[in-house]
Amino acid sequence: MPNTGQRIVMKFGGTSMAGIERIRHVADRVRREVATGNQVAVVVSAMAGETDRLVQLCKEAAPLYDPREYDVVVASGEQVTAGLLAMTLQGMGLNARSYMGWQLPIRASGHASALIEGIDVAVLERVFDDSGIAVIPGFQGVTSEGALATLGRGGSDTSAVALAIAAKADRCDIYTDVDGVYTTDPRIVPRARKLDVVTYEEMLELASVGAKVLQTRSVGLAMRYGMPLQVLSSFEDLPGTMIVGEDGSNLTTGTVMERNIITGIAHDRNEAFITLTGLPDRPGTVAAVFRPLADAGINVDMIVQSAKSAGGMSDLTFTVPKASLAHSVDALAKVREAGGFQELLTNTDIVKVSVVGVGMRSNAGIAALMFDTLAERQINIVAISTSEIKVSVLISEDYTELAVRVLHTAFGLDAPAASLDAGAAS
Repeated sequence: MPNTGQRIVMKFGGTSMAGIERIRHVADRVRREVATGNQVAVVVSAMAGETDRLVQLCKEAAPLYDPREYDVVVASGEQVTAGLLAMTLQGMGLNARSYMGWQLPIRASGHASALIEGIDVAVLERVFDDSGIAVIPGFQGVTSEGALATLGRGGSDTSAVALAIAAKADRCDIYTDVDGVYTTDPRIVPRARKLDVVTYEEMLELASVGAKVLQTRSVGLAMRYGMPLQVLSSFEDLPGTMIVGEDGSNLTTGTVMERNIITGIAHDRNEAFITLTGLPDRPGTVAAVFRPLADAGINVDMIVQSAKSAGGMSDLTFTVPKASLAHSVDALAKVREAGGFQELLTNTDIVKVSVVGVGMRSNAGIAALMFDTLAERQINIVAISTSEIKVSVLISEDYTELAVRVLHTAFGLDAPAASLDAGAAS
């Protein structure tokens, strides 16, 4: 008898998998989804904090660790939770089994931040045909040489979306410790509002500038292939947030999205500041700085170059992820030896704060309001970057919460007091 339900990929984050009791709760959610007649594949993260622990062990073993061996270590967290969830589902009488990335396989290139090249779904199709449940560790794949590869921090989201696309799923549900996407972090701004819908483009920008709900690459994949995404709470049966096309065409309810000028305020503490002083003013100098960083697979974000001095020298400042700082300094040492700059300075006490919204396209003055609001609170801006629907500034980390709160209010994102009272009462 053909299956008449939907094909769903369910992804559960680290907090959802943090201990056997929570894994039992996840298993019950999966059981309920299967009971509706849906075909289900599950992607899991490592237990909360486990990947950080494993990364720290790698750093202690060798600060400039081999990326191949790093992958071997850090991928183990997801393998543990995949096996435990499969066992728990089997204990409920369900036909579940774990499948490692190399068993499908999920083909990936490189190490530490590998890209997914393709997924063979023949194994999954056999599982679905047998009314089974595949439990797959997120964050991992296998290289063409047969070595284990990981997809970078937050890569389990990317695993889930890529799997949903390859398996032609009807949607991908991302379960996390929040019940949807908010206008900002509710722990900083209690008046933050949950959004019913967010566009792919807005979610991509929010994820890229610090919103922790979804990983950037996963949103980019979903946007490229039109895969419906839903962010849901692992702990409460509440409506979540749908990630849709800008025209709202993915909404099954046919609801027309209200276009807000600003959708949300995001912040990212995972930034390190590097300043190179005394760069010679000649063609190719900047390229010589960024080429070794690119070769090392290090992403550079904000870039500011000062005007040249009377001596024909200039300074170059840019940001990299904090986790990449040691590797960045090591890569730039070769540039310095070649006379590329005089001094290298670093600073990790910074934060990037961003305002995001598709309404920026048709509304002037967003940047001015942002800068004025920060200036009123004596918050100095170190660097600025923009896109069509985003303005980001780099400021001292000491001002993080103040900046987020005042910008949230300035752009009219605070929930009414009545809504807060009703939420508290419920």
